[in-house]
Amino acid sequence: MPLLESSRMHIHVLGICGTFMGGLAALAREAGHRVTGCDANVYPPMSEQLRALGIELIDGWSAQQMSLAPDLFVVGNVVRRGMPLLEAILDAGARYTSGPQWLGEHVLQGRHVLAVAGTHGKTSTSAMLAWILEQAGLEPGFLIGGVPLDFDVSARLGRGRHFVIEADEYDTALFDKRSKFVHYRSRTVVLNNLEHDHADIFPDLAAIETQFHHLVRTVPASGRIVVNARDAALQRVLQRGCWTPVQRFGTPDEEAGALRAQGEPQAFDVLRDGRVLGRVEWSLLGEHNQLNALAAIAAAEHVGVPPAQAAQALARFSSVRRRLELRGEVRGVRVYDDFAHHPTAMRETLSGLRRRLGLPAPGTAQGAARVIAVFEPRSNTMKLGAMKAQLPWALEHADRSFCLQGDYGWSAREALAALGASATVADDVDALVAAIVRDARAGDHVVCMSNGSFGGIHARLLRALQT
Repeated sequence: MPLLESSRMHIHVLGICGTFMGGLAALAREAGHRVTGCDANVYPPMSEQLRALGIELIDGWSAQQMSLAPDLFVVGNVVRRGMPLLEAILDAGARYTSGPQWLGEHVLQGRHVLAVAGTHGKTSTSAMLAWILEQAGLEPGFLIGGVPLDFDVSARLGRGRHFVIEADEYDTALFDKRSKFVHYRSRTVVLNNLEHDHADIFPDLAAIETQFHHLVRTVPASGRIVVNARDAALQRVLQRGCWTPVQRFGTPDEEAGALRAQGEPQAFDVLRDGRVLGRVEWSLLGEHNQLNALAAIAAAEHVGVPPAQAAQALARFSSVRRRLELRGEVRGVRVYDDFAHHPTAMRETLSGLRRRLGLPAPGTAQGAARVIAVFEPRSNTMKLGAMKAQLPWALEHADRSFCLQGDYGWSAREALAALGASATVADDVDALVAAIVRDARAGDHVVCMSNGSFGGIHARLLRALQT
């Protein structure tokens, strides 16, 4: 196992139930530290995972937690001024740091870090990369913003030198507005794609491009940057300066040295300079996953895994929870759970499913099978209404669309008006479930999309369909 700091400490993690901070807490516990933590409305599944590791959880931000007297407070980016515990930490002059900084200094130091960045596909690509390295016998550590089905944990230290991390561009903490990924000292970096997101943090795409360029500045000349050749924003990032060898992927035509795919997303050859390097045959759908696979293969090659071996590993890859995960089937209606919450991700999910099912475009043929989209605009960006105009485009590949109207400050009914009678908006989950059940018929594929629990809609739908 890589050398970790020998001294054990007690750390108290603020915002511990988020996927990143929860993963950090699990790594700290595995390294032998005493770990406690708090969050608002301590919630599963992360709360259950952490308690199973022996981590004490406290609900809320009370200043009484100072009595724990930890060696260090690790502050998540959910924490804001005015929270009693944070104010007590500041008043006492207690030691504190951010999650990404603690991780960089105590877990990633001295390791070969492979970081996967981009607006979409970070979790899936990180899981693919970790699996490839595992199958190659490298026993990597990893921290992924989801649970890979092949590992059944979101984070582990690993016994090898390599560490795969999902590199989020969201800000680090209230006292450090840099993106998280600048703390990781990465040697291999995947730049998957880049769109405007996190509208609560970044005013426009140019602001995100600046943060990505800060990441590029941290990669050594002996490292490698794996970049999606199709993405114009990423090309602008690299044009601002790059000091590291670049491996491009995803070119539609031959380009010297670039990796590209030839074939359908579920069965394709990996080529470079016209030569087949390997073949991927798997159950994942969509061109986005085909590109994710190319990125993971290119990143693994940098640490010595041949593309042919990486492609063979992906044939045994089982994906990640909440990536078009089938939750059940009742009376011929299939209900899926998917994490898509950005318009582009929603469109890719729906078009990929339609392509796998071999269905024509909506409205062009009458058949038993339909793709039904069910979603809630839950992310901070969606709540702000920054992408509401893109929703009709995001839902073009659905035969019917159902949306939950929350307290967003904008009207989902108005945003979806262009879809006409094919779109339905409800004001609560019960009404939404009832509307879907009235419309559903055998052969339907119902895709529930949200970055949250969506009020348990999957189980509620399946129960309602039984009656």
